[in-house]
Amino acid sequence: MWVKGEYFDQFDAAALAARGLLDRDAQPEMFDRLAWFRATWAHIAPGISPLIVRAVSEKAQAWLFFARQADGSLTALSSWYTLAFCPVYSGAPDDVVKLRLLTAIAKRMRHPAMKIGCIALRPVPVEDGTAALIAKAFVRAGWGATRSPATVNWIADLTDKDFETYWAERPGQVRSTVGRKGPKTQMEITIFDRFDEPAWADYEAVYATSWKPEEGSPAFVRAMAESEGSAGTLRLGIGKIAGEAVAAQLWTVENGKAIIHKLAYAEAATELSPGTLLSHAMFKRAIEQDQVTMIDYGTGDDGYKAGWMDRARPLEQISLFNLRRASGLIGYARERLSGLVRRAPVD
Repeated sequence: MWVKGEYFDQFDAAALAARGLLDRDAQPEMFDRLAWFRATWAHIAPGISPLIVRAVSEKAQAWLFFARQADGSLTALSSWYTLAFCPVYSGAPDDVVKLRLLTAIAKRMRHPAMKIGCIALRPVPVEDGTAALIAKAFVRAGWGATRSPATVNWIADLTDKDFETYWAERPGQVRSTVGRKGPKTQMEITIFDRFDEPAWADYEAVYATSWKPEEGSPAFVRAMAESEGSAGTLRLGIGKIAGEAVAAQLWTVENGKAIIHKLAYAEAATELSPGTLLSHAMFKRAIEQDQVTMIDYGTGDDGYKAGWMDRARPLEQISLFNLRRASGLIGYARERLSGLVRRAPVD
């Protein structure tokens, strides 16, 4: 199988080469789409310039999206809104083909003209084999690689479950809170599947009065809500008590999967449990009407997520070192000596 590697430093050039293979219709995961990487760069720009590398064969393609740093290293083109960073594929390659494509990318990036010493990628999924495959490909191409824990991703598997079954599996404290507070609070809940300006103002007002830290990039979140609203995948839940917004959640629902991106409630209304009541409504909507088979609660080992989810999946950071360059050799030696990481498996 022949494989060709090439790179781009502009999104328009990558889009022209991809010919739609990185668009919504071709990529089921929102974090794998060119539009997601464009928006991330436009609003957050995690480096001084983007670097997009592609490997092409007669059967498939693989893409990796990076951000160049001022010191010459690369990081994943991602942000705190990115729940999983993975190679992006087209053509449905199996693991053997994926390994060949990623190895070709790794070899291309090791070329002296690229001047790359170190690469850091996170958050990379472990359970589906992505982390192991990336490390193996780069090691085969002559890089040093280490893997270390980054965070976790909470999910609920809803295959063959209706809402009643799901709800019966929740901890008694969660179910009791909804049973006690729901009738007493009488919170009015509306779930929008299109972007709505007044509803967005309510979302921002709730967030501003919540326990949440200052939003990293409000413009990015709004752009995502507008885009997903246009696509019909937005689920923006607003809970009001006596006409005042006290809880808000931003979800997307697509291809049988719901993702919880943002949630907040007004601290002044804590005793009424508005966040729990809104979550109950959002989960019910996703399971009964949208008929999702999985709900993703994002990253972070927050204790409250365990009451709503089934299990946590590990996410890693992969550190890659070009052993042809001094910065790569020094970085790899430091990582190996730190005792905080493990050497990536080759086989």
